[in-house]
Amino acid sequence: MKFTPVVTMTFVATLLAMPHVGVAADAAAGKSAYAVCAACHGQQGEGNVAMNAPKLAGQESWYIERQLSAFRDGLRGTAPGDTFGAQMRPMAMAVGDATAQANLIAYIATLPPSDAPATITGDAAAGKSAYAVCAACHGQNGEGNQQLGGPKLAGQEDWYLVRQIANFKKGLRGYDPKDTWGMQMKPMAATLATDKAVSDVVAYIDTLK
Repeated sequence: MKFTPVVTMTFVATLLAMPHVGVAADAAAGKSAYAVCAACHGQQGEGNVAMNAPKLAGQESWYIERQLSAFRDGLRGTAPGDTFGAQMRPMAMAVGDATAQANLIAYIATLPPSDAPATITGDAAAGKSAYAVCAACHGQNGEGNQQLGGPKLAGQEDWYLVRQIANFKKGLRGYDPKDTWGMQMKPMAATLATDKAVSDVVAYIDTLK
């Protein structure tokens, strides 16, 4: 009997989300490159609200790779009004080739993860109900899901989550048809119709460890 392989959409999505295959990563080399990133994101990748820079420590490597690529390719940071994205884009473009990027990401993976302090006030109980929609891609505990393109949310800084939800709603993210994952997230962000709904769901995410 002849066997015909079937390539599922999930399998294709997984391949697209994976970092560059075959690129050897050198975390020691990446440490030198991270010095530029540390100016905004912190020496330990802890983030810095004063610099509008999110926490990197503890985030999945595949997601960091995807966002660096998105900034470099103009899928992020090119929308009119996205001041902070525009600041990040030249930084991503300066990383270098695939090897340099892999080295940088490998070093970021060595940074110790920690839970960010809660700064958003909201009704976590109400947010838990709203989070049921988010959990489909981001996981019940905010652990992320690479196959579905959902990054890790648990432990991320809540002020940054609020801003990114707003960015999706305003069209500052997910605006380019080539940004498959951003286009996927945009209508999900729109389900949080009010500022209170956003604060509530983010307050619930703050409880996830």
